[in-house]
This record gives sequence, structure tokens and C-alpha cells, in this order.
Amino acid sequence: MTVIEVVQGDITRQDTDAIVNAANESLRGGGGVDGAIHWAAGPRLAEAGAAIAPCARGDAKATPGFDLPPPIRHVIHTVGPVWKGGDRGEPEILASCYRRCLEVADELGARSVAFPAISTGIFGFPPERAARIAVKTLRSTRTDVERISLMAFDSPTHRVLTAALAAG
Repeated sequence: MTVIEVVQGDITRQDTDAIVNAANESLRGGGGVDGAIHWAAGPRLAEAGAAIAPCARGDAKATPGFDLPPPIRHVIHTVGPVWKGGDRGEPEILASCYRRCLEVADELGARSVAFPAISTGIFGFPPERAARIAVKTLRSTRTDVERISLMAFDSPTHRVLTAALAAG
């Protein structure tokens, strides 16, 4: 049975086998969580990302964690939807991000994964709706991952994720 928890903190310092990067299609780094992960993992992450790019929205691809502190061994990159009102497939694409990340985690043999709040930053997905989609998708996707950490960088995100998890 998979345990899902909400954690406030730095995704690059988690006690997990893999972390998820809310990436752009180029997988070469950007702002927000993407920039923080690239900074912490070092320049080899951008090189590895470029070698497997592009990554389509809703898909996921993995690279080594490079300079990230152990036990993090893998970075799973996923490209979420840009919010354009919700009627252009954004919810389905976001759900696909979470499903594909779990599939990739299973392929890697990862038993613990930390997820950021995908698409809720510069991509503009409403945080409450994104949190509900994340929890519903993670709970309904069959996986061998034993522990999922939903990461919150700040208190408002922690509250939103905690409420979504409690509501089921």
C-alpha cells in the first residue's frame, strides 16, 4: 500500500529514491523548482536532459540525480500543462504527468518519490484544483512506489495539499 504524505521543504533535500522535476520540454532547466533542481544536481543534469529531450506535456523521462544528496538517485522530469482556462485538456494532461511519473519510478525501481506541485507556478494551474487532481491520480494509479511525498515549498501550498489529501 502506498503512503502519501505532505511535506514542507526543499525537494532537493528529501529522503527519497527519486524526485520529480516540473520541467519544460527542453529538460535543460528553467525557473522555480526546475531551476532549483538543476542548481542542486549540477550541470550534468542539463546535459543529460538535453540528450533525452524533448519531453511532451503529460509525459515523463528520467535522468540520474548527479550531485543531489543521497539517497536521491533519480530525477523524473515531467512537463505539465499551461493553464488556459481548463477547457483545453489541462486536467487530463496534469493527471497524465502524475501517472507517467509513477510508471517511470516503477521502471527505475524507486520505492519513494517526492513530487512538487506540478504546473501551479509559472504555468498558472489553480493550486486547489491541481492538488485534487494530484491526490486522486496518485491514489488511483497502481504502483510499486511505497511512499509519495507531496512537496510544498511554502505554507499556502502545504495547506492546499493537506486539504486535498484529507478530502481524498
